[in-house]
Amino acid sequence: MSGVLTPGRKKIEKLDRLSELSAKRDDERGVSLWQEAFRRLRRNPAAVVGAVILLAFLLVAIVGPFLVPHDPVAQTWRGEVSDARAHYPGPRAENWFGVDHLGRDEFSRIVVGARQTLLVGVVSTLIGLVVGAIIGGTAGAAAGLGGRVGRWIDNALMRVVDMLLALPSLLLAVSIAALLGPSLITVMIAVGAVSVPVFARLLRGSMIAQSNTDYVLASTSLGVKRGRIALTHILPNSLAPVIVQATLTLATAIIEAAALSFLGLGNQDSSIPEWGVMLADAQRYLDAAPRLAILPAVGIIVTALGFTLLGEAMREALDPKLRK
Repeated sequence: MSGVLTPGRKKIEKLDRLSELSAKRDDERGVSLWQEAFRRLRRNPAAVVGAVILLAFLLVAIVGPFLVPHDPVAQTWRGEVSDARAHYPGPRAENWFGVDHLGRDEFSRIVVGARQTLLVGVVSTLIGLVVGAIIGGTAGAAAGLGGRVGRWIDNALMRVVDMLLALPSLLLAVSIAALLGPSLITVMIAVGAVSVPVFARLLRGSMIAQSNTDYVLASTSLGVKRGRIALTHILPNSLAPVIVQATLTLATAIIEAAALSFLGLGNQDSSIPEWGVMLADAQRYLDAAPRLAILPAVGIIVTALGFTLLGEAMREALDPKLRK
């Protein structure tokens, strides 16, 4: 009879059900936080646009200087430039972006200047990240350890951070740059110092939040020392928001570095291409050749936009409260 299942057929259907359950378990297998965040980033249009912009910027900054058609420092077309007649040759076959006020190829300077801008942004962000992580990590570990000494260390470090946060960021950067003297290294230190309190506060808060989780309680009940818990468990699990903030800070660092260079506190050697310095030099020629200011300004804006889009998308992918 067709409605009656033979023992052999029952066994086959049972094996089929087991295979389906096994496949379902494989599909539902848990993934790490970063793997899950990467999946969300791939489906986020803003993250894709930001990543494409950053990849293009990195490609130009790293490979571009080796492929530029002209020496960015050589004043090859100086004879064609006239300050008296406000004549600065524009885009043409041999100069895609024209020449600047000293007869240098503007396209080559824009491409080579991307590397200097990237260097300033990355180094200044690393300075703020490392120093801020040391301060915030120490304060977070001390607060998590508890006790009189731990609270004292936490309060002392956070009061220093509060004083830095009380000052406007640009004013603090200008003050540091003015004290150290104008140079590219000064810009990196000044911009990095501005981001120190942000990283310190963020890491401390994240570590304190992690110290109240179940795995910390389990480790404590097993007799693991609090210092080891802070370094091997709490700190690694607290770095996700700090990494996201570093991506956002890169955009701010590029803009602030350009602002300091515009104010004359950056590299004093204007022959070395850097977008902020180029923007500062171009202000005297806005009427005759506005492209000299527009080109580096567009580069700064687009690069900062790329970092911001990717950073916001990463924050949304890693923060459960902001996930869509």
